[in-house]
Amino acid sequence: LPRMSSCLPNLATVVPSHRLRALFILTISFVFFAAVMFYWRTGEDAEGQLYSLPTQSKSAQFLPSPPSAIPGGPPPPPGDVFFVETSERTNPSYLFTCSVESAARTHPGTRVMVLMKGLANGNASLPNHWALSLLSCFPNVEIQPLDLPELFSGTPLAKWYSQSEHQKEPYFLPVLSDACRIAIMWKFGGIYLDTDFIVLRNLKNLTNALGIESKYLLNGAFLSFKPKHEFMELCMQDFVDNYNGLIWGHQGPQLLTRVFKKWCSITSVQNNMSCKGVRALSPEAFYPICWENWKKLFDTISSSELHKLLENTYAVHVWNKLSHGTRLEITSQALLAQLYSQFCPATYAKMKKDS
Repeated sequence: LPRMSSCLPNLATVVPSHRLRALFILTISFVFFAAVMFYWRTGEDAEGQLYSLPTQSKSAQFLPSPPSAIPGGPPPPPGDVFFVETSERTNPSYLFTCSVESAARTHPGTRVMVLMKGLANGNASLPNHWALSLLSCFPNVEIQPLDLPELFSGTPLAKWYSQSEHQKEPYFLPVLSDACRIAIMWKFGGIYLDTDFIVLRNLKNLTNALGIESKYLLNGAFLSFKPKHEFMELCMQDFVDNYNGLIWGHQGPQLLTRVFKKWCSITSVQNNMSCKGVRALSPEAFYPICWENWKKLFDTISSSELHKLLENTYAVHVWNKLSHGTRLEITSQALLAQLYSQFCPATYAKMKKDS
């Protein structure tokens, strides 16, 4: 920088016939020098506070270029995308962050709501955590407290939630999450996603739909319904009428399967079947890798094989309950690493930096 400044006076000694050229060069040099000094000072000021709550300038470091709605195109259908954290945690994992980022990128014109129980203590600002800062950079992401009494009020779930003995049950947090998703769908409608999905494409064309996990079982990790839909009302009623918090999945996948069979008057679920306006999507739509094969997420796969595998997939369920303890080589060609790289690049960049 000193060398540059020492060159500036010499430019003024150019012969008069080249005065205009000298003036032009002097102006360009001064602007460049000022820009370098500004960038240098800004970098010094930002050092040590990379992950504080973001401002416009800090957000730029996370986001390559967020997608935007098509100019002049039709507005997106109504309904938010919802994620829920029913524990007290306010430090989202890489996978949680990727789930929200991928949803925000594939739904640029839609509000993506992240509801966290740990924020329900009245704090005006978010905790100082890199993931919350990163997600706050997306203009369509909102991170809000999860007010459970308010959510369940006016539903059959209110009385169940008020009974404190349920909190001692072994699967209370998953059951609480099951209750939240059907209450949200009934009250507000929109799209619900578990926080271990990586979203590949826009989901707004799916309405009154859920996914088939396996030959005999539906799964509520993805739900898309209009508000006050009768199917969701029946799910809430079944939740309390047939409640059993001691059996894994009884209040979640098994509940949805029970209600769907009654709704359709059938004894077994068929792929891509639709009845009375509710559609059960084939496993490849959201569960292209079944839970028994979760280790395939960490296997190396070519780009062409990956494209073929996910050709008819909207989002990939990562089965975090099974996969969370497995080490992922983030720069490898593992299936999961490629999904991070392509669909949540900001989270991917943070993972590479931390690895």
